[in-house]
Amino acid sequence: MTTNCDKCRVDETAANLLPKAMPSLETHLRPAWHPGALIALAALASLSGCKSEAQGSRKDAGPPAVGFVVVHPTVASLEVDLPGRIAAAATAEVRPQVSGIIQERLFTEGSLVRAGQPLYRIDPSLYRATLAQNQANLASAEANAGALEAKAARLKPLADMGAVARQDYTDAAAAARQGRAAIEQNRAAVNIARINLRFATVPAPISGRIGRSSFTKGSLVTNAQADPLAVISVLDPVYVDLQQSAADLIRMRQQMASGGSAPAAADVWLLLDDGTRYPVPGRVAFSEVTADPSTGTVTLRATFPNPQGLLLPGMFVHARLAQASQAGVFLVPQVALTRDAKGNAQVFVVGAKGTAELRPVTTARTQGDAWVVTAGLGDGDRVITQGLGKVKAGQPVKAVPANAPQVPQKSPSGPGKRG
Repeated sequence: MTTNCDKCRVDETAANLLPKAMPSLETHLRPAWHPGALIALAALASLSGCKSEAQGSRKDAGPPAVGFVVVHPTVASLEVDLPGRIAAAATAEVRPQVSGIIQERLFTEGSLVRAGQPLYRIDPSLYRATLAQNQANLASAEANAGALEAKAARLKPLADMGAVARQDYTDAAAAARQGRAAIEQNRAAVNIARINLRFATVPAPISGRIGRSSFTKGSLVTNAQADPLAVISVLDPVYVDLQQSAADLIRMRQQMASGGSAPAAADVWLLLDDGTRYPVPGRVAFSEVTADPSTGTVTLRATFPNPQGLLLPGMFVHARLAQASQAGVFLVPQVALTRDAKGNAQVFVVGAKGTAELRPVTTARTQGDAWVVTAGLGDGDRVITQGLGKVKAGQPVKAVPANAPQVPQKSPSGPGKRG
């Protein structure tokens, strides 16, 4: 017989010596017991006691203790994880509208700028001279128009009396009108010159955070160049463009149409590249009405507040959003669910008679640390989550709430005994 008691193993060895000691006992029978016989008899008594204690311990062990949770029908969100990229809410390129040499840069790269704030100063000398020239042309046109109008006014009564030819008066009146038109032309040229002179100072088109400057002091810029001087971005709020499979979107909409789920609040949570969660949720603004033919995805745009500027345009993120909700499901801790040889999901529940029942269930997906079970459980079922390694179907169990404190059981042998 094999036992776990070290003392029993020693006593069994001693008991094996009993047959060898018996001849000595029979041959040398004396009023006092032979030492070998005494040792053998003591070993037999001790071994018999250990066996009795072991059998009693097995009888007193009782059913295994297990921890359970009570499940009730609830509403679970149909959450999806989507990849996305951050984009600025508004972007404006700072471009020169006149040509010239940059004399000065008037901002700090990476700073916040206001709409209309001067950013660059281009050499205005040529544009000042052009304005002065156009102003002089305007004054000349005004003087010339005055003389032509006066001539036409003198010829009009003479033409009426026949003192001069009617054609002379007609030519004089036309010249006067041309003079007034020349005034308007030169006045427009003056306005253009003023605008060009104002454009020599390049302003910020919008308020936002400005990036690096692509041109420095002394650079020649033109009004038709390809590269912008700088870029201003609005970073509070920001957009997150998410890509979702068109097939998944259609499946979700069909499920909602069949009554299996209902639309949920379109809150969006971001997971950054380092695995941390962005502290402020966003909202879905809209979804595209067409799918990308090359990828088969639909773009969803979410808006996020960004007061600290943590989200930068161009960053890749992962977003989690609840597009719909499903009622009448059960949330079962993942540790409680096992699978059979065919891969079917199953859980142990505490039956009405205190026995462990193996219950097949239908799972849809996971939500956090729980499985979403759509079939196989009822309201108030006690699902076993602790002690599953020592539970068999139909076996009586001692069920306690999960994580409840366990009172250690005393050894049947009692204090002061070994075995």
